[in-house]
Amino acid sequence: MRTKRREYQGDHIMVTFELKRCVHAAECLRRLPSVFDLKGRPWIQVDGASAEEIVSTIESCPSGALQYQRLDGGEAEMPDPVSSVIPIGNGPLYVRGDLSIRLEDGDILRESRAALCRCGQSQNKPFCDNSHRKIHFSAEGA
Repeated sequence: MRTKRREYQGDHIMVTFELKRCVHAAECLRRLPSVFDLKGRPWIQVDGASAEEIVSTIESCPSGALQYQRLDGGEAEMPDPVSSVIPIGNGPLYVRGDLSIRLEDGDILRESRAALCRCGQSQNKPFCDNSHRKIHFSAEGA
């Protein structure tokens, strides 16, 4: 089941955000605070940087909660040519590549980035919802 994505549109790019997919890795906040500012309203200011800077930051988002669509003729996100799975210490699996993810309702979601649950307690399976923190999940990882 897909949850609602919020859209933030500027002249050159549209950014979408799906809160239920966010694992709060905060890559966006660290890399581009002129666009991603939790104190701002709205919290995503798509005119705060160039489309290229926004694309680079969004593609660093491990969960896929942030996505973009170029409105200026720029290229769409391409999946990594080699798929990878990185277990995060005491947390989710970060997966990248040309992904086909089967949702609980049987739908297939095509993605290039996702944070998948490995503690078994997520209420948003197969995606991580940070339940591992509440149950003090322990597992080795990167």
